[in-house]
Amino acid sequence: MLSLDVTGTLAPAISPSYGITEQDLVSIAASLKTHILHFNEEQKNGLHSWTEDPYDDAVVKRVIDLVRQKKTERIETVVWIGIGGSALGPKVLQEAFESPNTIEFIVLDTLDPTTLQTTLNILDWKRTLVVIASKSGTTLESMSVFFLLWQKLRSVHKEHAAQFVIAITDPDEGPLQQFTREHSIDLLPIPRETGGRFSIFTSIGLLPLALLDRDVHSFVEGARAMNEQCQKTTMEENPALLLAGVQFLLDTKKNYPLRVIMPYAHRIRSIASWDQQLIAESLGKTETHNPIPIAAIGTADQHSLLQQWMAGPRKYWHLFIRENTHEDLALPDDTPEGFEYLRGKSFGPLLDACADGTREALTKAKRPHATMSLTTIDEYHLGQLFTCLMTEVLLLGKLYRIDPYGQPAVEIGKKITKKILSEK
Repeated sequence: MLSLDVTGTLAPAISPSYGITEQDLVSIAASLKTHILHFNEEQKNGLHSWTEDPYDDAVVKRVIDLVRQKKTERIETVVWIGIGGSALGPKVLQEAFESPNTIEFIVLDTLDPTTLQTTLNILDWKRTLVVIASKSGTTLESMSVFFLLWQKLRSVHKEHAAQFVIAITDPDEGPLQQFTREHSIDLLPIPRETGGRFSIFTSIGLLPLALLDRDVHSFVEGARAMNEQCQKTTMEENPALLLAGVQFLLDTKKNYPLRVIMPYAHRIRSIASWDQQLIAESLGKTETHNPIPIAAIGTADQHSLLQQWMAGPRKYWHLFIRENTHEDLALPDDTPEGFEYLRGKSFGPLLDACADGTREALTKAKRPHATMSLTTIDEYHLGQLFTCLMTEVLLLGKLYRIDPYGQPAVEIGKKITKKILSEK
């Protein structure tokens, strides 16, 4: 089960001047209870469609059946084309579950021509499946890359190219939906009401799991279990409610606007980037208070940034994400003289020691930090993690009085880019 430890954010650990006091928690408890009750009622009325996605058994079946069909083509590589919410979630799943025993899974979320040319050159296109993920079907980056790869597929497979493509988009309208219909390409839906950054329990997250031979049912079961947990009205019982309360108090009461999301698990390093987008696009809509997310990774960034975090301006707080179980991989027993402290040690405890060292160092410097722990990195616990973080953002929207849906500033940039291209 997922657990959350916020001890390192509290006054007893880092002093009343820098940490959250009992009085602070009491002052926000009633508001949090009201917000969660409203959120629960809104879910019943269908206002947060992403909370319903893990319960769509028909889509789960459609995804599993389609993957079974595609794998009869002896697919060896999947090239996943997407950007933002259509790429970051799949990238987390690819990092967690790709192995020598699975297909190769490549996420293309770039327009870098050198990277694209390399991809064209190195793959066996007779054994490659292309997935294009774009809810609107108009995403400039994703659609331009897709048409490049579609041309390659047609040159290799001729009139059978469509058999090597899956599209994920709005099932009812949009240019990509029309293209798939005209070329008999298999389509998986993104519900119109579900925003891209909230889409991990649609085909956007289910398809990568199925392609990587993982348990899709366990993924949605984890989401359902956490959704039930996140309906509880007290911070002691509800990790999303607790995290939202801590985030809000650290920002508005203690002036820590910068949230460093730092997994100490390389296999889910992109969860930091995923949560960074989720927070930034959902809540980055005022010039006064809202969380400012920063993605980091342990242990690499404890060497590159810990000096700043411990001795620089007191603007940062840390959310660590850890795994409680590890592979049993040990150093040799005959390490040379001077390295006796490493002799026979396992890498799991080494990683844990580095994480604990960073946490204790921050505590000594009176810098706030919280830790989210997963029993293990599997489908069930990742389902819980995604659900908890999305629920937190919805509750933060209520606390900050910010609508977490939509991203009007991003749309302005998209329109300007298309105007530049049209003029040229």
